[in-house]
Amino acid sequence: MYHPHLRYAKDVRITHVFIICFRGGAELLFDGVKQHHVTLPSQSNHWDIRQLLVWIKDNLLKDRPELFIQGHTVRPGILVLINDADWELMGELDYQLQDKDNIVFISTLHGG
Repeated sequence: MYHPHLRYAKDVRITHVFIICFRGGAELLFDGVKQHHVTLPSQSNHWDIRQLLVWIKDNLLKDRPELFIQGHTVRPGILVLINDADWELMGELDYQLQDKDNIVFISTLHGG
């Protein structure tokens, strides 16, 4: 509803609240914590997975980043699910995060 006495900014700040989960051994790189409730800092554009990976690396990743990140994406062998769907169907790195998204990273890499 429009209120004439209020100012409306063109640059609306967007904050996202959601859950990030690590499974299949990936949680070992994050101090063994499997689930994180995350509130991302606000910004004028929607966060995408590409930006989320940088944020994860800087804020959550505790050990051996080379086992999780390769270049600007996840390492091969890490499955990524967005709301229970393969991220390849959702646009991969370009997927724009929505409030209450559930992002799951599952490692399929196992030693032998």
